[in-house]
Amino acid sequence: MIESHLLPATALTQGGHHFFGYYDKFPWNASGRYHLALRVGFIDRQPTRDDPAVIGLIDTHEGNRFVPVAETTAWSWQQGTMLQWLPSEPENTIIYNVREQDRFFGVIHNVATGERRRLSRSFYAVGDTYAVGLNYARLHHTRPGYGYPDGVENTLPDPHPEHDGVFRIDLATGESELIISLQRLFEHQTIPRMHLGPHWVNHLTISPSGANFVFLNRCQFDPKVRFNDRFFCSSADGRQIRLVHDNTYFSHFGYHDDGRIVAYARTPGTQRDEYALYDLHGPGFETFGADVFSSDGHCSFSPDRRFMMTDTYPDAQSNRTLMLYEMATGRRIDIGVFFSPPQLAGELRCDLHPRWSRDGRKVSIDSAHTGERQIYEIDVSSITGR
Repeated sequence: MIESHLLPATALTQGGHHFFGYYDKFPWNASGRYHLALRVGFIDRQPTRDDPAVIGLIDTHEGNRFVPVAETTAWSWQQGTMLQWLPSEPENTIIYNVREQDRFFGVIHNVATGERRRLSRSFYAVGDTYAVGLNYARLHHTRPGYGYPDGVENTLPDPHPEHDGVFRIDLATGESELIISLQRLFEHQTIPRMHLGPHWVNHLTISPSGANFVFLNRCQFDPKVRFNDRFFCSSADGRQIRLVHDNTYFSHFGYHDDGRIVAYARTPGTQRDEYALYDLHGPGFETFGADVFSSDGHCSFSPDRRFMMTDTYPDAQSNRTLMLYEMATGRRIDIGVFFSPPQLAGELRCDLHPRWSRDGRKVSIDSAHTGERQIYEIDVSSITGR
């Protein structure tokens, strides 16, 4: 069942261009007063090493005033600078990546006191006590639009180096260590096509409790076709890894709980791409929504897990649809339709990347339907009942 319940989208930013970044983070702080944002001066080309993004707070108690707090030249169109509130201090402390002499580092920044502390390397996903990171210089070349340009630590053309891969960062000390190498992933249940191109990791995500994390190991074995996806679950220390899914296609995903992931992927044993809940510790999976979903999207669960939110890529009319899916009933409720300027395609695209508020009453998106890249807020409490 597909219902249309289009809700008003209120601009949180205006003038210039603003965006948040990815879809699997809370952009609002613990009290809900501040929403994080990046401000940039262009949207029609890829950023260079000399293009700064201003990191700021949208003060929703003062007319959505943009309050600058820092700058960075380590950012991309698809994921920003991984800007987010520190899970252990979500009211006043943020974390983001910066560039220094073309190396990349994470910064923990208390926006109330101004205190900043630099980590020993850049990060990708953050938990209460640790973060996990990857090589953004390598990622810039293997997956354009996600990494940062001109990084001196690029490990290409080595297809699967022993000294690169997934890094764990201690948030208390800032120290880091390589815990899963690309060589180890290459050797894990290797298959012939994995020998034909460079490997990388992407989309690291830490579980709600921090007990495990997941990530994609990708390999470009044929430049004429899409890269191959392998989806892994790892213990927090990287010692135990499990290949959860190896079926050529595994796209966007999000934790339901510590033991299950929702993902849009090619169902094992079939040629169907669909949403499913995957067991991270066993072979089981459960598909859902086949009658209402027909495309990939950026999926995440409401805080109470009653609703999954996702979106679409542009249709034939260049429109993206934002929707909620009620897990118990199978209802899909379309809550917004947003024009996507055709000139913003490929690496320059402005995905909606929908994010929940901490109380499940609101969501925010990035959109360029007016010709400017801006952040919008939508009140969904009439549907979620929060």
